[in-house]
Amino acid sequence: MTAYDAIVLAGGAAKRLGGADKPAVRVGGRALLDRVLAACTDAATTVVVGGRRPTARAVTWTREEPQGGGPLAALGAGVRHTSAGCVLVLSADLPFLGESTVGALLAAAGDGDRDGALCVDQDGRDQPLVAVYRAEPLRRELALLATEHGGLAGLPLRLLTHELDLARVEAGPLASFDCDTWEDIAAARARIREHGTVLDEWITAVKNELGIELDVDTGVLLDLARDAAHGVARPAAPLTTFLVGYAAAKANDGGGGPEAVAEAARKAAALALRWADEA
Repeated sequence: MTAYDAIVLAGGAAKRLGGADKPAVRVGGRALLDRVLAACTDAATTVVVGGRRPTARAVTWTREEPQGGGPLAALGAGVRHTSAGCVLVLSADLPFLGESTVGALLAAAGDGDRDGALCVDQDGRDQPLVAVYRAEPLRRELALLATEHGGLAGLPLRLLTHELDLARVEAGPLASFDCDTWEDIAAARARIREHGTVLDEWITAVKNELGIELDVDTGVLLDLARDAAHGVARPAAPLTTFLVGYAAAKANDGGGGPEAVAEAARKAAALALRWADEA
């Protein structure tokens, strides 16, 4: 993957949210800002432009001048702390942004001599705050705009994007979904509870809360829980999966990974089936 730095814009007055601290609003138990940061964990440097707040991982903090000066001023402040050849730029209110979208933007920005790539939503609208910019043209255009207008405060983003040759990337229907209103927040909270996504969302939230980066096959654990519940007793399901996790953590002198979880689950599932056979 192309080496890159990330800038997350987490300022603004959030007037349509009644002045609430939007980046800290929780969707699925996680702050919006943390959900965005999870999509760019492999950035060499991650800069958040906005007021300091607790985050799930370490970032570099900065503020635009003047505070509340708008997205171009924030972008100008953030880019001073980057050094990579490509810069991922994101707003802090994207609850469904995923690593796949970031990867697609990086690939498109690195293909040919374009100045970068931005996401296009389902209505065909450009999303300049879901984008990757090559650092050299980005710095050049920001400097030219600042010189022409006496600064970047209050300037619209289109002044920047109109001067850059950007590829367009059509992402999934939710990749650029942003939360500007409480109705948007409610819609995002409802969507993550839908049947097809709720387990993945929950497991991700739990791992984030516990500081766990382990990827495991949830299907294996669900099958184990089913076998324990049906073959032994319903309370055996959560207790068995807990013991499997404990055993995996102890495996390999505490360095057990997905393979250790799978092996412990296999043994426990076999035991549950033997138990059931005796009945």
